[in-house]
Amino acid sequence: MILAGGSGTRLWPLSRAANPKFLHRLGGTDQTLLQATAARVDALSQPEQVYVVTGVAHAAAVARQLPRVPEENILVEPAPRDSLAAIALAAAVIARRDPAAVVAVYSADHLIGRQERFEELIRLGAEAAGTGALVTVGIRPTRPETGFGYLHLAEEISPGVHRIAEFREKPSADVAAVYLASGEYLWNAGMFVFQVQAFLAELERQRPQMRAGIAAIVESWDAPDHETVFGAVWDDLERISVDYGVMEGAAAAGKVVTVPADFPWSDIGDFHSLGESLDGDADGNVVLTDAAVATLRGVEDSVVVSTTGRVVAVVGLRDVVVVDTEDALLVCPRDRAHEVKQVVDGLKANGHAAHV
Repeated sequence: MILAGGSGTRLWPLSRAANPKFLHRLGGTDQTLLQATAARVDALSQPEQVYVVTGVAHAAAVARQLPRVPEENILVEPAPRDSLAAIALAAAVIARRDPAAVVAVYSADHLIGRQERFEELIRLGAEAAGTGALVTVGIRPTRPETGFGYLHLAEEISPGVHRIAEFREKPSADVAAVYLASGEYLWNAGMFVFQVQAFLAELERQRPQMRAGIAAIVESWDAPDHETVFGAVWDDLERISVDYGVMEGAAAAGKVVTVPADFPWSDIGDFHSLGESLDGDADGNVVLTDAAVATLRGVEDSVVVSTTGRVVAVVGLRDVVVVDTEDALLVCPRDRAHEVKQVVDGLKANGHAAHV
């Protein structure tokens, strides 16, 4: 199950509401992030077993980029309702078609390295899910990151599998440093493995109204009034993330385990993290261009992205981000790349929605 939603506002002006980051080639290859995600699971699932949940605005682009995924496996949300509704919908559709299915959930916009290790740990997660547990794939932290939630490790219950004591909110810098030093915490990377029936049972226990709504949608799947039912019921579903809506409560009840992962991982939260995730040139620069010419002179540790075909020249700068698109240009220090979201918020507030 690939979740292909969101607008990636911290990667503006490249990522837009109508053309979000998972549709872009940001991995340093000729594949988009979405295509790379689908290719990553080739050895784990057949194309007919791959499902994508996306929005109305992106459905056509998703279908074009993933021609091997059956059309009936591209599930289109009428409107964004956050990750719990998206996962619940796909889980219910899959359960209708294959009640015994074990599902792995991925985000469409992550970078992951060490393919063989990734496959090994997903298979380990699938084995753990066979017990009925809800499995997270947690990432061993490499720095005191304040932008991620954390998983508090408890005892090891089988080789490579730990119980999760609790989910922790995004911490302050001081608390994140304590987490890192303790060795008892993992980053919550938003990757899950579970039996669809186990997940839907936990949804029923914690969010019975959402479970009933999803059931009504799926029951009408092949009926003439499906679109009407889907739209009406979907609008009334609670807007909440899967972490808050199911996983935290499941962890408190002892139903969540984790497979600590040590492969390279990035959610490409902003252009600074993009620069950290890709190999740079001899001066530490990461350059991603779309048939453009980028000329750098005396430039170090910078990120330069262009989709315009124009010549982009950068001289005598260090630790900067330069992003050139057809209708917008971004220049900022790398250590302030996270503030790009505020630019997007400002554009919306000032009536410039066409640029976001």
